[in-house]
Amino acid sequence: MDAKRVRDSFTEQVQILMPSHINGTDRLFGGQLVQWIDVVAAVVARRHSGRNVITAAIDNLQFKAGAFINNTLVLIGRITYVGRTSMEVRVDTYVEDLSGIRKVVNRAYLVLVALDDEGKPTEVPRLIIESESERAEWEAGMRRHALRHKRRSEGY
Repeated sequence: MDAKRVRDSFTEQVQILMPSHINGTDRLFGGQLVQWIDVVAAVVARRHSGRNVITAAIDNLQFKAGAFINNTLVLIGRITYVGRTSMEVRVDTYVEDLSGIRKVVNRAYLVLVALDDEGKPTEVPRLIIESESERAEWEAGMRRHALRHKRRSEGY
């Protein structure tokens, strides 16, 4: 199995917010954003692993800014860390104004697991690190992986 680069699975999704995406306070419905984040993360993980995947965890989901009807929303996904069968994916969400300036709405880290043809976890390609920012993400991903493992073993 050949190792892959971060750029091999990089994914960007763009949405224009419509009335069906808006909640009772005239902002983007959080559940809609979670759905889009999950889809972007799954595409990244599928591109990296060449397999179907399932979401095992969403580590962080903080809303930094609101998004409103007719805003352009940009979601950018990249792989940050790989284990034996799991992949950590970072998805950044921005609201983009008409001049192209982006403001951070959210950053989420998700863990997805690659599945074989029987639906069992299967190995994923190693990750080739090509830059200092990728190395920093990898090292942070290792720490998050260890923390997740510790929490599971403690029953959280």
